Amino acid sequence: MLNRIVHGTETEKPPLVIAHGLFGSGRNWGVIARRLSDTRQVIAVDMRNHGDSAWTGSHTYPEMAADLAEVMADLGRPADLLGHSMGGKASMMMALSQPGNLRRLVVADIAPVAYSHTQLPYIQAMRAVDLSAITRRSDAEAQLAAQGVERALQSFFTQSLDLTGKRWKLNLEALERNMPAIMTFPETEATWDGPTLFLTGAESNYVRPEHREIIRARFLRPRFARIPGAGHWLHADRPREFEAAVRTFLDA
Repeated sequence: MLNRIVHGTETEKPPLVIAHGLFGSGRNWGVIARRLSDTRQVIAVDMRNHGDSAWTGSHTYPEMAADLAEVMADLGRPADLLGHSMGGKASMMMALSQPGNLRRLVVADIAPVAYSHTQLPYIQAMRAVDLSAITRRSDAEAQLAAQGVERALQSFFTQSLDLTGKRWKLNLEALERNMPAIMTFPETEATWDGPTLFLTGAESNYVRPEHREIIRARFLRPRFARIPGAGHWLHADRPREFEAAVRTFLDA
């Protein structure tokens, strides 16, 4: 089962499971998870090949959906699911293939479509870091900066750095090999009729107007909302606004 970081205790409200995006971890969602856990239990998972979850040779959305379905089933009660980017695709796939006790779904800044922008340059940049020469995260950030990685991503990537073990807590080899699968979305005729919020950053171009027809064909009760001033990492750009939108939808 995926590694889980549990925030808060069980309440009368359904628990919330959070699935992070590519190169992330459950730890990245600590601030949002802690704030939302004031009224419900929140479980932030490490997706396969990330954080403290198992490393596997394959990294497909049907497999990630099965991972999430296992976590949801283990809760033993109706639960909500929030997924960002890659985690959003995995969450959509779970809703379409193994909804089980899924109650409500929040998809953060991603659509069920194939994308053309590859993340391989970031994998190459992380691989190029001389881990034997680092004693703190700022050392790795400096090496990433020298390769042209922007400041915000330097900090984001190094959150997945094991300083003591001098290794990345990311299976970079598997992620590189499976990048074509990560960029796409499985062909399916399945639909889900549960409430779904597609929450996007107003400054992001990941979810376009033309994607709405595709979304509506698969998710029969969609709602759409945008957060002004936020990009693809909308939960980090505008955390209070993101939290408020998620809370309002889950409590509706």
